[in-house]
Amino acid sequence: MKNEKAVVVFSGGQDSTTCLFWALSKFKEVTTVTFDYGQRHAVEIEYARKIAEELEVPFKELDMQLINQLSANALTRDEIPISEEEGELPSTFVPGRNHLFLSFAAVHAQTIGAQHIITGVSQTDFSGYPDCRDTFIKSLNVTLNLAMDAQFVIHTPLMWRDKKQVWELSDRFGALEFVQEKTVTCYNGVPSSGCGECPACQLRNDGLEAYLAEKTGGAAK
Repeated sequence: MKNEKAVVVFSGGQDSTTCLFWALSKFKEVTTVTFDYGQRHAVEIEYARKIAEELEVPFKELDMQLINQLSANALTRDEIPISEEEGELPSTFVPGRNHLFLSFAAVHAQTIGAQHIITGVSQTDFSGYPDCRDTFIKSLNVTLNLAMDAQFVIHTPLMWRDKKQVWELSDRFGALEFVQEKTVTCYNGVPSSGCGECPACQLRNDGLEAYLAEKTGGAAK
């Protein structure tokens, strides 16, 4: 696949940055696309741009503020608390986000002659988001190809990996410290290990602790 071009749906967080390193190992040409949808942690866009510059890959930002106009959720409304209740969608779920992001990423990919689209969704640690499931990605892949008369391939390197395994993957690419220090996963926009309280931080930090403990034979704290 080294002779083909790929687009990484990129947020500057742990998952998409790990996917970027994965893509750089697989494809000759890699570009990134990120989305401004009025997210409360908009600082992630700044970090995404910095990461792309440091890794010397093209970066494109798309304005998706329409999402913010259509739905109310904890990621686009500061007044809505971040919460997860059993049996209900998390308050951080943004309806249609991955559907729209991947669709616009496909338009961008077609424009620049790229066949491959990479996204960091995971059904293992998906926080209850229905648009992170494997069935959705496969369905959308077929739909995009039919709608655009294309042969896109949507890659999901993290689909069956939990956060511990995502950290292991980044370490495999020699990027563990890079991902630790230079990404923003926190819903409150705090870089690196984040606020430590939101669900995104808890998943990230618990996964890192588990991976380091496994790597060092239980010596990590």
